[in-house]
Amino acid sequence: MPTLRLALCQVNPTVGDLTGNAGLVRSWTRRAADAGAQLVAFPEMMLTGYPVEDLVFRRSFVAASKAALTRLAADLAADGLGAVPVLVGYLDADGPPQVSGDAEPGRGARNAAALLHGGTVVATYFKHHLPNYGVFDEDRYFVPGDMLTVVRLGGVDVALTICEDLWQAGGPFAAARQAGVGLVLNINGSPYELNKDDIRLPLVRRRAAEAGAAIAYVNMTGGQDELVFEGDSMIVGADGELLARAPQFVEHLLVHDVDLPAASAAGDTVDLADGLRVVRSAVPGDLPVPVGPPATGDVMEPVADEAEVWHALVLGLRDYVDKNRFPSVVLGLSGGIDSAVVAALAVDALGPQRVVGVSLPSQHSSEHSREDAADLAKRTGLDYRVEPIQPMVDTFLANMSLSGVAVENLQARVRGVILMALSNQEGHLVLTTGNKSELAVGYSTLYGDSVGGFNPVKDVWKTLIWRLAKWRNTDAARRGELPPIPENSIGKPPSAELSPGQLDSDSLPDYDVLDPILIGYVDGDLGRDGLVESGHDPAVVDRVLRMVDTAEYKRRQSAPGTKISMKAFGRDRRLPITNRWREDG
Repeated sequence: MPTLRLALCQVNPTVGDLTGNAGLVRSWTRRAADAGAQLVAFPEMMLTGYPVEDLVFRRSFVAASKAALTRLAADLAADGLGAVPVLVGYLDADGPPQVSGDAEPGRGARNAAALLHGGTVVATYFKHHLPNYGVFDEDRYFVPGDMLTVVRLGGVDVALTICEDLWQAGGPFAAARQAGVGLVLNINGSPYELNKDDIRLPLVRRRAAEAGAAIAYVNMTGGQDELVFEGDSMIVGADGELLARAPQFVEHLLVHDVDLPAASAAGDTVDLADGLRVVRSAVPGDLPVPVGPPATGDVMEPVADEAEVWHALVLGLRDYVDKNRFPSVVLGLSGGIDSAVVAALAVDALGPQRVVGVSLPSQHSSEHSREDAADLAKRTGLDYRVEPIQPMVDTFLANMSLSGVAVENLQARVRGVILMALSNQEGHLVLTTGNKSELAVGYSTLYGDSVGGFNPVKDVWKTLIWRLAKWRNTDAARRGELPPIPENSIGKPPSAELSPGQLDSDSLPDYDVLDPILIGYVDGDLGRDGLVESGHDPAVVDRVLRMVDTAEYKRRQSAPGTKISMKAFGRDRRLPITNRWREDG
């Protein structure tokens, strides 16, 4: 039985950076070759980054991707790595790219994978199953492939597949069994959401059983706008045994020796599952012979939910800031739990020297809130400043007759003006701090506390904000470090402090009541009747649903933020602003 030394390169590409991404392939292939790898795999659309969205429709971008692939094959050979087969995702096209629906049937842009060897492209595969749900719009961008590519190398037949091919029964994995392959390589750009890692391993095991073959699953890591990719690459045997698993949220080289069945002498297989046809090719010559002891990859255990979410938010924020070349970030520090969590995330992501926290007290800001903001700054070491807003608010009020909510919103908007002024003056990215519960019900001020370029906690329910704060402090104590978030910020009742004695509970149900309703309505698409049947008070449900439905215009104007749930606001959930349908009648 042949043994293949597989190397799965769980790396962090950047959309549009073809030169930089090709450089990653070259450097990580060198590391894999030094580890004795005989087959190296990189993530989905590695060369272009993922998702490329409407860049697909730019002929120059498609041409650049194809040229970069050809150049990469030659560069790997020039690097002395031509003997190692390398699977790389890239953007291809049959003919000029066109908007979906206008393209010639069966021709158009392709989500593709190429096997590079000896300075050339020896095999290609086009993604068969195209996801078109949640954040995915691949029917808009790509034409599905109708072939199963099987490559013979090292005496083993290997099938090539891409991401969604794994998530759908039938298709390439059923065809792989018919083709008699020993290994299915699956390259991925699979975005993170909470508990997805718990689903992924059972899924890979089901596909291994369906294909009757071992599966090597490699996923990218890193942030891309709202999306974050956690890696979690793995190798599973044909019998479903987990052989190796990479850690989450870090770049990692997973190297493992896999015993695989020898390729049979069978020719082409006809009438494959899902109308696929098999295309066979071979890597000529012998593969490099590994030296030294057998390679055994670690089996990493998934972390607790709060740790997983924290690492996802840190990575999403770091890559948004760094890939967009912001030198630093600035945020308002109120002393409350939301801004405290965002500040701690920013410090973890960027270091305290790149984080500016600004206290913006008004006459309604309590002394304990000011002290809590200063305490957090001291604990984290960030650049702390105090900019009182009351003189500016008084100037407005001396020239305008305002009262009630208008005065409250004025204070929030003055704060937004100050933060944006600091951004303009010093180049910081403004972080906004509204949680998902507040965004859901519109509990925010447009151009005030909602102002900013990125919101790290946009997809985090308020009750989870508290859990994250407690986890982060406990984790710090476990490592012998000073907990970053003041206990006062965690324990006190939440308040916008825009009027005397104001509390969130004056305007909203308690978050322990509110969040389950919101989770059912937003994430679960439950209607009023379903929520009431679940045990929620009908009057509270009616009130909450009215707030959610009338706040769509605010959400449309909110900053992007890292997706961590099954249904984040934005591309996951698309509702009309002008809309007279109401669940409560």
